[in-house]
Amino acid sequence: MELGHILNKFPNRRREDLISLLQSIQDEYGFLSEEIIHIVGDYLDISINKIFGVATFYDNFRFGPLGKYHFRLCHGTACHVAGSATILKELEKLLQISHGETDKNGLFSLEVVSCIGACGLAPLIEVNETFYTNITLDILKDLVHSFREKESAAL
Repeated sequence: MELGHILNKFPNRRREDLISLLQSIQDEYGFLSEEIIHIVGDYLDISINKIFGVATFYDNFRFGPLGKYHFRLCHGTACHVAGSATILKELEKLLQISHGETDKNGLFSLEVVSCIGACGLAPLIEVNETFYTNITLDILKDLVHSFREKESAAL
């Protein structure tokens, strides 16, 4: 994996650059692989354990590729009160994956986030930067079905 063009943006090799460096890499490659973590560790002279500790602390870092349709379910207080736990159970059933996973075909991935910041529209799901608000189980089923149909039509 060639990271030189990104590493060159951080020529001082400071520990303080770790989060910015990881974010730059993820922005380009989509996630942080084990290989990437090793390269960053060597470059900044930081242990792999410390890098994983930092990266796993923040919700925005991923360690595997996202699906073509990346579902982000809000689980903030308003969404929780409005039934996001029920939505999550149904979504896991429909997609046949759990939080943090991508399905074997690379079609769907699922992430539960602390808050999307649209509490008056709860419960809320974001799919590929499109927001679906006031989600019900019926709306959810229709949404997943529409993505599956779109993919079937493309074949």
